[in-house]
Amino acid sequence: MKSAGVAIVLVTVLQALNVLGECPKPPAPGDPLPGLSRDEQARFAAGRGVFQQVFEPATGLGPLFNAPSCVECHNEPVVGGNGNEDETHATVAGPGGACDLLLASGGPVFQTSVTPALKAALGIDREPIPDGAARATRSAPDIMGFALLDAVPEADILTRADSADRNRDGISGRVNRFFDGRIGRFGRKGFLPSLDEFNAGAFVIEMGVTNPGSPSEGTVGTQPIPPGVDPLPEPELSAEAVALVNDFVRFLAPPMPRPLTRAGERGRIRFQALGCASCHTPALRTGRNAVPALDRKVFYPYTDLLLHDLGAERGDICFGGAEAAEFRTEPLMGAGLASRFMHDGAARTLEQAIEFHGGEGSASRARFRKLSVKEKAELIEFLKSL
Repeated sequence: MKSAGVAIVLVTVLQALNVLGECPKPPAPGDPLPGLSRDEQARFAAGRGVFQQVFEPATGLGPLFNAPSCVECHNEPVVGGNGNEDETHATVAGPGGACDLLLASGGPVFQTSVTPALKAALGIDREPIPDGAARATRSAPDIMGFALLDAVPEADILTRADSADRNRDGISGRVNRFFDGRIGRFGRKGFLPSLDEFNAGAFVIEMGVTNPGSPSEGTVGTQPIPPGVDPLPEPELSAEAVALVNDFVRFLAPPMPRPLTRAGERGRIRFQALGCASCHTPALRTGRNAVPALDRKVFYPYTDLLLHDLGAERGDICFGGAEAAEFRTEPLMGAGLASRFMHDGAARTLEQAIEFHGGEGSASRARFRKLSVKEKAELIEFLKSL
């Protein structure tokens, strides 16, 4: 039994080394990827500074916003982690699968805070949501390892799609697509196709800080922003500042899995046996990449980046081609660092998150319910090692 335990630890370490490219000391949460050049390390540090910058109305905040900085929503347990802030999304489902993202009304993200100038001009405390729109709560995810997800080739994502459930395993993942047809991979509905677009959009959606990638403040409801409440000319953030943030996120290492005990290894095997890996694909591989630290790397995100039906009870809004009950498979890397789970943060334990899996996850949930207390604990121990 002792030799088996040593083998388990060795396999886990080798997996981590495969991610890192033979790094003798795995990065801690919040550290950069190993193997970066000096220039890349410098840009990571500079981008971290912009990521932590607290904006004010005089420096571009608002007039509609959810938070004054990136780090306010991504700070647990380190900069780049998740957070306890929630935001509100709203859309309207139309006939034939159409989905109105309410862009003309300020959507799909509706901000919960306004600057004093906007409050004085319109007398509102938050952005109004159109009547009849379906609403959803979204928690702040951790962004560690996002560049690896960004670097997975589209062809590899499509290979795992099975929208017609041809193999009849009850799992029918499919891609969501952006307006221009590119495959989405970011956001809880997997709509945004690239990391740079995700970051640029977050500046204006979350903080009201315009930039070359997202140069417009949008509207307040359906009305233009009143004159004089937003004195800074657009764009409010330079292309270089956004590029530095992109590099901070791009070079942010994924959470490293902890070595497994024998109980955790049994939990890993059980994860496969329950069918969880049908959606939470353990390993993915990046394609060719100009950044050596991202070039053809195997990593362990536990996601297929596809949409899956979680059941009507968990459904909320449509988003692009995703229906109300469809969500992109949540990456499990970093699960051991989180205190809230699922797209809305409603699950406060991993056990509860499993119980929230309906739809395509129903069979795995039913198998989980049949486990003994000890077997459930072993599965949870494995998940907390990620």
